Amino acid sequence: MEASTLVLLPFLFLVVLMLSTGRSVCLRNSIPAPKTYPVIGCLISFYTNRNRLLDWYTELLTESASGTVIINRLAARRTVVTANPSNVEYILKTNFDNYPKGKPFTEILGDFLGDGIFNVDGKLWLKQRRLATHDFTPKSLRSEYVDVLRKEVEEELLSFLDAAAQDFQPFDLQELLRRFSFNIVCIVFLGIHRSSLNPSSPVSEFDRAFRTAAAVSAGRGSAPLSFVWKLKRLVGFGSEKDLRNAVQKVHSCVNEIIREKKMMITTKSKSDDFLSRLIVAGESDEAVRDMVISLVMAGRDTTSAVTTRLFSLISSHKTTECELVNEIRSVMDITGGGFDYQSLKKLSLLKACLCEVMRLYPPVPWDSKHALTDDRLPDGTAVRAGDRVTYFPYGMGRMEELWGKDWDEFKPNRWFESYDHNTRVLKKVNPFKFPVFQAGPRVCLGEEMAYMQMKYVVSSMLNRFQIEPIGMDKPVFVPMLTAHMAGGMQVRVHRRDGSR
Repeated sequence: MEASTLVLLPFLFLVVLMLSTGRSVCLRNSIPAPKTYPVIGCLISFYTNRNRLLDWYTELLTESASGTVIINRLAARRTVVTANPSNVEYILKTNFDNYPKGKPFTEILGDFLGDGIFNVDGKLWLKQRRLATHDFTPKSLRSEYVDVLRKEVEEELLSFLDAAAQDFQPFDLQELLRRFSFNIVCIVFLGIHRSSLNPSSPVSEFDRAFRTAAAVSAGRGSAPLSFVWKLKRLVGFGSEKDLRNAVQKVHSCVNEIIREKKMMITTKSKSDDFLSRLIVAGESDEAVRDMVISLVMAGRDTTSAVTTRLFSLISSHKTTECELVNEIRSVMDITGGGFDYQSLKKLSLLKACLCEVMRLYPPVPWDSKHALTDDRLPDGTAVRAGDRVTYFPYGMGRMEELWGKDWDEFKPNRWFESYDHNTRVLKKVNPFKFPVFQAGPRVCLGEEMAYMQMKYVVSSMLNRFQIEPIGMDKPVFVPMLTAHMAGGMQVRVHRRDGSR
């Protein structure tokens, strides 16, 4: 009895201490934090809000005068979360070398992404970035990429939508656009065509495994207690077993693609895609595989998530939809129908709409680095070596200090210096205020490619079709490795009068 009492005493003392001293750290520091207790930190608040972390972080940041909060919780690294553009610039540019992805980040995604470009730092990252640069030059975008978009939009996407309009059958627009984006990535980077666009047709094994691997990997990053997923991985249990099986399938599919591509190169078949250049450059099969997986992940969900959300928003903003159709058709009148690299740049209202969607619903809502040494951010926040430092585009898009009192409204006109129905001049926005494509040395190589694809797809669809959402409540924004709308977006399409 005495022994058991001695064992219980520390736990009783801890409970009393928690109840008597539990309070926000901001009472002792100038940097706000959620309600925090000895030993466990803010684990209770974190767990309570685990299914709404984006909004919870945003609420904390809104209450912070500096736009920065500190999260301390049991079994997790001290985390600095910021929505302050000065801090973001410091992390991503000014003191870039002190804030790599870091081993804790790469450990979370390592089983899935391996040593791909989004999961490495230093010389390996720089080498892969240089190898990928060719595919994102203006010359490549102006010719090869626009040709691929034109062919796939006309022959696949619009053909499906024509049939759907004729049959008046509902379908999941998000799934349709996700498959379209996935096919574009496969064609441009791998030189292959992967799957049917029809959302009701079975998903390919590769795509299904990719989704599972991405979902479980994202779950690791937001887990209340990191040792839980590590233990599950060790024993091969539950979601970690699913991840292991999914990664094996992804690796098997990509390795087969690499083998087939090598045979094509050996037989001197003409091929100028990214995968072929990697192989010719002499990269190992494992390095090629990891780079391919990273690029597929970057392209398959991001643009489809943004365009889906845009269609959702303009369905309740009919004036904006009409103005978009007028802009699209005026550009088509100049070109004689269709779009090329230069005409896509003239769609300024459409770009403003896409920026406004990404302000409110960024495809990558947060991104983390890890401090190598002790440091201090421009707003005075002390950073310790090993801290996770997270910049937070989702929260930044909701800061009144950055976007005004109407931050919660969908207002594309906020992106213009000047605006009338004949002339729209886009603002040059500080990339550290709007870091949806990162900024600094790691700024996304595919930014212009993404805008081109989104513009081409949206303009082609809006010119010909009206999109009618079916019985949709306010969509739920789900943050994974890339965010999307929970449950997709069921729609019907109608031919638009005067479409060409």
